[in-house]
Amino acid sequence: MRVKNIALLAIMTSLCVGIQLTPRPPNIEFTSLICFLTGFLFGSFFGVSVGTLTMLINGFLSPWGFGATNIPFQILGMALIGFVGGVYRKSCTRAGNPSVRWFSLEVSFLAAFLTLIYDIITTVSYVMLFDVNIIVALISGAWFIVVHVVSNTVLFGTALFGLVRIVSNVLGEQPWSYKKEVL
Repeated sequence: MRVKNIALLAIMTSLCVGIQLTPRPPNIEFTSLICFLTGFLFGSFFGVSVGTLTMLINGFLSPWGFGATNIPFQILGMALIGFVGGVYRKSCTRAGNPSVRWFSLEVSFLAAFLTLIYDIITTVSYVMLFDVNIIVALISGAWFIVVHVVSNTVLFGTALFGLVRIVSNVLGEQPWSYKKEVL
């Protein structure tokens, strides 16, 4: 890895960890957005790396307590989100110039799906690790899953396109030219 890439990885991971450690309501988080954004802008490898490092560090430093045996499953879920960010970028590049509305709608659905997958992975791991009935775990965690899915859906849909443009401008790149929509 080049020094620039290592610095980029360290900055994005530090940003995620800093935000993860900031007091906030349960299951409202920005880590998924940043991991997806990193994968989208810099490739799946970086998205996976940021997701993995963030959840590993967070597992030991979280204000909600030590992640214990659930850490590998949290890593798997967040690494998947970073990976999909890179894959999604390739599909956007092949599809041509997206409209802002279409992009926002598409990433909103993608966020809902990925967040639900993340929550299923971590809930099933909890069931396996602590020998809890799956129905009981899903019912007791339903509210947290709903909050997580809804908040990520809104966050991705409203913030991702702007963040892509901002980071791209800072780096002096243009990921694509987007279609301006007439209101």
